[in-house]
Amino acid sequence: MSGLKLFHTMKSGMTEVTPRLAEVEADVQGLVETHMETLLGVRFLVSEYGTGPVHGGRIDSIGLDENGSPVIVEYKRSTDAGVIHQGLFYLSWLMDHRAEFEHLVRDRLGATAASQVRWSGPRLVCIAGDFTRYDVHAVREHRRSIDLVRYRFFGTDLLGLETVASVSGGTQAARRARRQAVARAVVSVQGASMVALANAVDEELLGLGDGVNRVERKQYRAYQRLRNFACVCPPQRSKLLVYLKVDPKRVDLVPGFTRDVSGLGHHGTGDLEVQLRTPRDVERAQDLFRASYAAA
Repeated sequence: MSGLKLFHTMKSGMTEVTPRLAEVEADVQGLVETHMETLLGVRFLVSEYGTGPVHGGRIDSIGLDENGSPVIVEYKRSTDAGVIHQGLFYLSWLMDHRAEFEHLVRDRLGATAASQVRWSGPRLVCIAGDFTRYDVHAVREHRRSIDLVRYRFFGTDLLGLETVASVSGGTQAARRARRQAVARAVVSVQGASMVALANAVDEELLGLGDGVNRVERKQYRAYQRLRNFACVCPPQRSKLLVYLKVDPKRVDLVPGFTRDVSGLGHHGTGDLEVQLRTPRDVERAQDLFRASYAAA
């Protein structure tokens, strides 16, 4: 996987674990569908979904991500230039059949999940043995949210996933306009200091690496690479709350700065709450940001 090497360590030395592709495409699909929430942060809905006699196709996998966005997952055993076009075709079909999708969500996940489907950001995830530079360029030219994910099996019980490219839907101008609108709303209520703090956190999270996408929700702003790794709530009067995918049991919790919220209701996803009040707090939280990004 892009130069990644894996080794078994033994007393007598080290042995390289040779990466391999699946024997058949169905091996990858079956494994991902069984563990989709763990691997992709997506709740699995249905496999091999027929698009009817007019479109005449079958969508490999359909799911719903942590932010309520519909997700289509397409698989290819090795390299196949058609996987992106095929996925976009199905994504267009999905946008024209919203009621059908919401009915599916209602049947599988309940009425609450169906009422919270976020149609502004449907996603396409392509999982394949590899992608070409033309594939990477193509997804960056689209206005859809697309993730290209390379897989490899190692030995008999290890699966590796690598994000090759990840783009969020919408134009840069539209995203910039949304960000400015949020900033104006915040400054009218909380003041310039909280806006500056929110912007500093935004820059830190987006700057953690390539392929970080920002997803706007009414109650929070999510930062994701396949899965959410941070959720930032609108600033309160004197603090900014950030929720991270970090195990609170592995963190030395500091009262007034970090809190274990596993099992507690809150907006966004993540079990570790970080409370930010000053730029110094943002610096203190950088290691936690990196740990959550790495976990995603």
